[in-house]
Amino acid sequence: MASLPATLRHNPLLWLLIFVPLVLAGEHLWPEAHTLLFLLAVIAIVPLAALLSEVTESVAAKTGDAVGALLNATLGTLTELVIAVTALRAGEYVLVKASVAGAIVTNSLFILGASFLLGGLKHHIQEFNRLNARFQAGLLFLATIALLVPSAISGADGNAAEFTQQLSLVLSGLLIVAYGLALLFSMGTHRELFTSPPHSGADAAWPIGVALVTLAVVTVFVALVSEIFVESVQYAAVSFGMTPAFVGFIVVALISASAEMATTFAAARRDRLDLSVGIALSAATQIALFVAPFLVLLSYAIGPAPMDLRFWMSAVVMMLIAALTVALVTNSGRSTWFLGALLLMVYFIFAASLYLMPPLTR
Repeated sequence: MASLPATLRHNPLLWLLIFVPLVLAGEHLWPEAHTLLFLLAVIAIVPLAALLSEVTESVAAKTGDAVGALLNATLGTLTELVIAVTALRAGEYVLVKASVAGAIVTNSLFILGASFLLGGLKHHIQEFNRLNARFQAGLLFLATIALLVPSAISGADGNAAEFTQQLSLVLSGLLIVAYGLALLFSMGTHRELFTSPPHSGADAAWPIGVALVTLAVVTVFVALVSEIFVESVQYAAVSFGMTPAFVGFIVVALISASAEMATTFAAARRDRLDLSVGIALSAATQIALFVAPFLVLLSYAIGPAPMDLRFWMSAVVMMLIAALTVALVTNSGRSTWFLGALLLMVYFIFAASLYLMPPLTR
């Protein structure tokens, strides 16, 4: 049975938790040192995300497969959600939309591609559950279509703002319903199609009380650090020559997914590609079908103005390409290192394009 001290000893990444009090103290001591606060916040979020992943897995091990899967789906992207909510409250809608789009593309291209590459370097050919991958790819394609419609309409008619807002509300409701139906299908009526072989690790679970308390504390610290991150990101972006779109799409997405990366990469190296593919694609679809529409609905309560699902067209194109690429590469249920290299190349093309792209105004 693992404890917090034991977890700290066995996971060197968690030693970076020392940066959490440093960034909180720095906010009071050097409030104008925006670039420094940005860097400290970036470093602090990484171990918080890793600890959040540890606690989530421990709670899931205690609650059983069905509830555990729901907890992983809900809490696995909590870091991204907290950062997005903080930016939403501050009215940084470009950062919110960029982080949502970036999380979808990062999980479906970078994390999946790196898993294929790292696993393929050790194993000649790897296999995974093709049905689950195609199921997740179909959900991802559905979400990108829903995001494409308001963006295409606003591009065709500049006076369609009110209609776009109403359409975004309808689409948000439909996406959340689709997410609920997907959970019912995969965890309820047809769960046998998505079952993977059991694996050991439950003996490393924390006591449920300690896990829940730690989960609450970590969530609070993620929220505090995220607020500092959002406040300093504009100034730091100028210092580093980055646009808010690049910061949200690339930086925030990579930092938030750091815990998932450690799990998926290690699983791929152990020839458990089922787990790697499941984590990467489940995170992408959860963000697309639940987090994005949830933020639209939440903007009516905490945002300075309602947010819509109108992404800039290049982001929609990138998400659509990512969804189609996932559907293509997972169709056979087998992978090699070269397939992972191709996925990573697509991701790096997107990253270079965003870095050189002029700043966005919405």
